[in-house]
Amino acid sequence: MATNPPTGDGHRNGAVRDRSQTQTPSGHWVKRNTDNGQFMDVKSDGQPFKGVRKEK
Repeated sequence: MATNPPTGDGHRNGAVRDRSQTQTPSGHWVKRNTDNGQFMDVKSDGQPFKGVRKEK
């Protein structure tokens, strides 16, 4: 029998590469491409992205 862990447990293995996130003044988290500084996604629920490092 396979001994693989169940899928869909809500976590990823390792960090997201070439991405960072920062919080906007309105409280939303925005994801940024670290290669060119372009903003990519904005989360609407006010929670930070999983596995993406935070800017200082």
